[in-house]
Amino acid sequence: MEDQQTPQTAAVGEAKVITLCGSTQFEAEFAEVNQRLTMEGCVVISLGMFGLPNLPDYDWAADGSDLRARLGRVHFQKIRMADEVSIVDQGGYVGESTRREIAYAESLGKPVRYLSLETSVRPGVDPQE
Repeated sequence: MEDQQTPQTAAVGEAKVITLCGSTQFEAEFAEVNQRLTMEGCVVISLGMFGLPNLPDYDWAADGSDLRARLGRVHFQKIRMADEVSIVDQGGYVGESTRREIAYAESLGKPVRYLSLETSVRPGVDPQE
């Protein structure tokens, strides 16, 4: 049986896994950060959707499965899978959901980076290293 614990840091020779968190209003910024980190050799886990899909004959308001809570649980799992978390905080904006995700990541001991603060530092790279 495989060990199911998530490593705290990437093993030597393995790509760093980074989960992106932030407001869904920053879709373009998520795409840009995802591309940049991927090109740097990181495995990037991002949001699964930035809005509800337009499904014919489907009433999202009547969805009794509590979609918001379900998506939140999925994103928390993405945080558990990561070596570190990068916050897509355009203009320094961090909403309530993102604050919960940051608190969760920190409770797990995951490094949290704010992309708005790293203008001269590449995301995923510790400036002290």
